[in-house]
Amino acid sequence: MDNVYEKLKILADSAKYDVSCSTSGVDRKNTGKRGNAVAAGICHSWSSDGRCVSLLKILFTNKCVYDCQYCVNRRTEDVQRASFEPEELAKLTMEFYRRNYIEGLFLSSAVEISPDYTAERMLKCLKLLRFDYGFSGYIHTKIIPGVSQEILHEIGLISDRLSVNIELPSKESLGLLAPQKKVDGIFSPMKQITETLTERGFLRGPGTMFNNEVMVKEQGSVIPYKSRSKNKELFAPAGQTTQMIIGASAETDRQIVKISQSLYQRFKMKRVYFSAYIPVSDSPLLPNRFTQPPLTREHRLYQADWLLRFYGFTADEIADEKNPFLDLELDPKISWALRNIEKFPIEINTASLEELLRIPGIGTISARRIVRQRKFAAVRFDDLKKIGVVTKRAKFFITCIGRYYGGRDIAPDYIKKEILSADNIKMNLLPADKNVQISMFDIANPALESKNGYLIQSNLDIGNNINNNITTF
Repeated sequence: MDNVYEKLKILADSAKYDVSCSTSGVDRKNTGKRGNAVAAGICHSWSSDGRCVSLLKILFTNKCVYDCQYCVNRRTEDVQRASFEPEELAKLTMEFYRRNYIEGLFLSSAVEISPDYTAERMLKCLKLLRFDYGFSGYIHTKIIPGVSQEILHEIGLISDRLSVNIELPSKESLGLLAPQKKVDGIFSPMKQITETLTERGFLRGPGTMFNNEVMVKEQGSVIPYKSRSKNKELFAPAGQTTQMIIGASAETDRQIVKISQSLYQRFKMKRVYFSAYIPVSDSPLLPNRFTQPPLTREHRLYQADWLLRFYGFTADEIADEKNPFLDLELDPKISWALRNIEKFPIEINTASLEELLRIPGIGTISARRIVRQRKFAAVRFDDLKKIGVVTKRAKFFITCIGRYYGGRDIAPDYIKKEILSADNIKMNLLPADKNVQISMFDIANPALESKNGYLIQSNLDIGNNINNNITTF
């Protein structure tokens, strides 16, 4: 295929299922070169200072030797194939940059011939960008599981962020749906990246944002990026991320959240991303093509991830053995509070920072504002909205100067009903006579059923090929 723009169309479309695209945590300065950190393949991400950053999101190739059942680019799928030459993609990236379409590159790939063969070609493209074209913009590179340590290290010296997709939440699911991929091939590069970052002083603390920035920052042990030693070569200064597919296999939310917690602790991940499985395969091991993606479940998992990283929650608190799935009606923080209603109400003016962060409706910023405010005067209920507290939620779980504003009693059923009513949450489909915008995720087959937002099919048990006692990573 000679037309580079045809390749762009094919390979940008193939990359759209990868959601782990974020630029936060990097501060690469322009040193007199180009860059500081058709619109096909351009995605938008956000930097650590809140700026929206445009990235060319592309696959190097969609020719793959693997036959992963959940993947649109699997070997047995009848799709149009293409591969870039390193020079083609480097020139294309620079052309997009000069036209002000993009500020950086998000590069992933299928596995053509072997992991090392594909990774070497990706590395050649990145070297052309950095050294021949002088591109100093942001680069996020996906590491192919099974790649050699030498190639991974060279890619890390050029890239701002690295990521290795864990794909599925358990060994059993990986063995069933992607038997050619091995657990060691996924965890080995993760471990190498973590060890290299630790050696170079880029990692401190146990890995979660809560411990690094809420608890540890006050002790002065977080090293700002700008103050790190200039004598050390930069290696993936924005850290590493990973991604899990949700809904393709039978794991519970509890298992997924526990895996996320383990990844943050073991590999100091910057982010764990979740991708609701969009049916692209007719495999009997997967939900069929008419099944609605579990988008609400994905959203709740992101909220649970937020609690892990910023609020000091543990996986066992977010989803326990009695409640292995997250409540789709309420965010996980409210669900936890209702399950532990005996801990409430909490007095705003005496609660510790950790206790304030457990109260629904109070975020990290508003919690700190409350702590600062009460040094000068007692915080009253009327002050909370000005501080940034969502009082329509928080009022059920707090007292202000001894007074409770949550209504008649502190009962979980009553509070849940009031919160749902206040938020105007509608869990059912809109009536047929309403004007509803057509969505690609609408259920097209009425024979398919949905129960509590999770995929249920009367003619297919997607978990019947997985052992009930799933062993998580």
